[in-house]
Amino acid sequence: MRVLMLAWEYPPHKIGGLGKHVTELVPALAAEGVEIFLVTPRIKGGEPYSEEPVEGEGSIKVYRVDPAEVDSNDFFSLAWRTNLKLQEKAIEVMEQNGPFHLIHVHDWLVAFAGVQIKQQFRLPMVATIHATERGRGRGHLPGELPRAINNVEWWLTYEAWRVICCSQYMSSEVREYFETPLDKIDIIPNGVNTSRFEALDNLQLAEFRSRYAAPGEKIIFYVGRVVEEKGVRVLVESAPSVIESWPACKFVVAGMGPQLQEFRQLAKDKGLAERFYFTGFITDEERDKLYKVADVAVFPSLYEPFGIVALEGMAAKVPVVVADTGGLTEVVTNHQTGIMVYPNNPQSLTWGILHTLQNEGWAKSRAENAYQTVKDVFNWRRVALDTIAVYRQVYNEYLASDWNKKRPSRFKLPVNSLAK
Repeated sequence: MRVLMLAWEYPPHKIGGLGKHVTELVPALAAEGVEIFLVTPRIKGGEPYSEEPVEGEGSIKVYRVDPAEVDSNDFFSLAWRTNLKLQEKAIEVMEQNGPFHLIHVHDWLVAFAGVQIKQQFRLPMVATIHATERGRGRGHLPGELPRAINNVEWWLTYEAWRVICCSQYMSSEVREYFETPLDKIDIIPNGVNTSRFEALDNLQLAEFRSRYAAPGEKIIFYVGRVVEEKGVRVLVESAPSVIESWPACKFVVAGMGPQLQEFRQLAKDKGLAERFYFTGFITDEERDKLYKVADVAVFPSLYEPFGIVALEGMAAKVPVVVADTGGLTEVVTNHQTGIMVYPNNPQSLTWGILHTLQNEGWAKSRAENAYQTVKDVFNWRRVALDTIAVYRQVYNEYLASDWNKKRPSRFKLPVNSLAK
C-alpha cells in the first residue's frame, strides 16, 4: 500500500505530541509493509531527501522542504505559504512515484496542501486531528489567529474521508466543535516504545542524576512544552506545600516553550529558584534518562488531547501523577496505574505528589501495573495495524465511489493493489 503523508513535524523538527506521534507511527507502518512517502517542512535542518530503513524490508522516503520566508510573528502566513511549497513537492513526488492509494494529513498545519492534492489527484484523504485550537482555549477562540486556525480545522475534517482521533475526549471535541459525524471518526490511541527505556535498565545513572539533584533529593519531573495549558504554573504553585512536607526534593522541568522565562521568574519570585531546574531543550536520550532517575513524573495539564508523556513515564516505570482531564483519563487508571488529581488545583497536585513520595510500595506497584498496560495496549504495532485498517476501509469505499471513477487513468492503481 502506498501512502503520501504530510506532517509539519518530523525529526529533526519535533516539538510536541504531534511530532512524537508521526516519528513513531511512520516506521511502524513501514514495518507492516506500507510504503510511506513523507513530505514535511525543513524547519530544523535535515537532508532534503532521505530514505530511512526500518525493521524488516521497508523504508521511509522523507522529503524536506525549506519553509517560506515570512514575518516570524505571522505564523498563519508561514503555514499557508509553506504549504504551497509542500504542495509543489508532493505533486512532484506523486508524479514520480505514483500512483498512490491515499493521502494522510496530520493536523491543520498541512491541511492546505493536503486538500489541494486530494482535489487535483482525486484521492481519498485521511486526517489525524491531534488537538484543536478551541480546546487549547478551553472552549474559546481569543483572537484572529485562533479563529483562523479553527476554521482550517473545520475545513480539514469536512474534506477528510475519515478522521482519526487519539482519544474519546478528542473525538467529542471534533464532534462538538466541527459537527463531524460520529461514524466518520476512528479512535486510535497513541503508543510508546518501551525498548528505549528497557535499554537503560542495567546502566549506572548515578552520575547523570547528580547533574540535576543531590543524592538525597527526590526528583519531581515534568517534561513537555512549557506553556499554560500544560499546567506548569500549577506545578510551581504546588511546590511550597510539597517542600514543606518533603524538604529534600528537586523539581526538574524539561522542555521549551514561549513561557519558559515567565515560569522561571515565577519560581524565583516564590523563593524557589534553588528548588527548580528548568533545563530548556534536552535531547531524547537525556529525557529518557530523566524518566528513569525520577521519583515521580507529574503532568498537571489543563488541556491534554492524549498525553504521550504520561505513557513515556509509564513505560519507564516511574510513578505518574496526572490531572484528571482530557485524554489523560483514558491513559491512566486512578490508583491502579497512576494517581489522578483535580486539574488547575495546586493543593490536589501537592497531595498526589506527596502520596507518591510517602508510599513507595504503592507507588512501585502502580508503576509495574502501568508498565504492563503500556506493553499490552499502547504499543506502536497495534497503532499501526489499526491505522492500516482505516486505510483499507477508506480505499475500499473509494473504489466503489464516483470519486474514483472520475480519477484520471494515469493516477489509478489496479483494483487488487491494496494487498501490496
